[in-house]
Amino acid sequence: MKRHFSQTISLAVAALCYLAAIGCAVAAFLHEMSGPNDPVRASLMAAVVFFIGCGIVLQVIGTARLKGIISGRNDNFED
Repeated sequence: MKRHFSQTISLAVAALCYLAAIGCAVAAFLHEMSGPNDPVRASLMAAVVFFIGCGIVLQVIGTARLKGIISGRNDNFED
């Protein structure tokens, strides 16, 4: 089944979210801690969780079968 244009955009943004998560993880790993409770590292790690969550949601939206949901048609219903 063919994907809608919005699903293709959703998959592209999901890939960008995964790349942003990797970038934040690398930055958190390379950041020198100023103390045991470093807020910069904590925010970078929180950003990793956020971007992975966004990527998963957008990937599910991008790979869902939306036939009949977007167009409003129900091909399985008979009058």
